[in-house]
Order: sequence, then structure tokens, then C-alpha cells
Amino acid sequence: MDESRFTGGLLGMLGHAILAALLTIVTLSIGAPWAICYYKRWETEHTYIDGTQLIFDGTGLQLFGSYIKWMLLTIITLGIFGLWMPIKMKQWYVKHTHGTA
Repeated sequence: MDESRFTGGLLGMLGHAILAALLTIVTLSIGAPWAICYYKRWETEHTYIDGTQLIFDGTGLQLFGSYIKWMLLTIITLGIFGLWMPIKMKQWYVKHTHGTA
């Protein structure tokens, strides 16, 4: 069994995080799904599990659709659905993260 490792560096992480934050701020959070996918893609391409590189195939448009649905459910339930949003987000990440063949 090969080792699991993360090959990203501090400067790469900071650069991607700052760029993602700027995209979110400049677009008044409308660009947040694209910023999240941008950062998540960088994170997964530097992650190896048992020697297999991870790949993130989610897109900002896909996440934007889920965000709209989750926000509407949060409004309809007077904020209660918001408690499940972190779990829904994690499920969405995992659904779009795969290992190379």
C-alpha cells in the first residue's frame, strides 16, 4: 500500500485562498460557488490517497444550482435547513471527488 500525502505548499494555498476570497468579495458572493470549486480543485490535485491522486470534477454552475436550492429551503424552513448545509456541502464535495484510475 502506497503512502497518502499532500503535496501543496503554503504559498500555493495562500494564493488560491486569497484569489477565491477576492472573487467572492468582488462578485458580492455570487461567485462563491466558482471560488469554492477553484480552491477545492487545487486542494484535491495535490492530495494522494494510497498513491492515487484525487481529482475534483465539480463546477461552479453545479454548485450554484445546489446553493440556490439550499438557500430556498433555508428560507422556507425559517433557517432550520441551514443546520444541514455544511453536511450537504461536504456530501457535494465527496460526490465530485474521485481518484485517478
